[in-house]
Amino acid sequence: MQGKQTAPVHLHRIDPERNMHRFYLLSLQPTLFGGVSVTRNWGRIGSSGQTMMQTFEAEDDATAALLRLEREKRRKGYREPGLR
Repeated sequence: MQGKQTAPVHLHRIDPERNMHRFYLLSLQPTLFGGVSVTRNWGRIGSSGQTMMQTFEAEDDATAALLRLEREKRRKGYREPGLR
């Protein structure tokens, strides 16, 4: 990962009326072979959740995927912890 670093994105979606307490974590990680992986971790707050990893050859492609996923989650109501 030679270029700019993208900080991990940690989002929450809390709706007590629907008993919804979810988290979503996105991060970029270098691979052993020079690529970059977008790692997603999601689930109910307090659990370890599920994890998915998607690998890209170029860091720009991985960053674009991370930003696209972040945009989708924010559109669905996910926000930074502490913000409502």
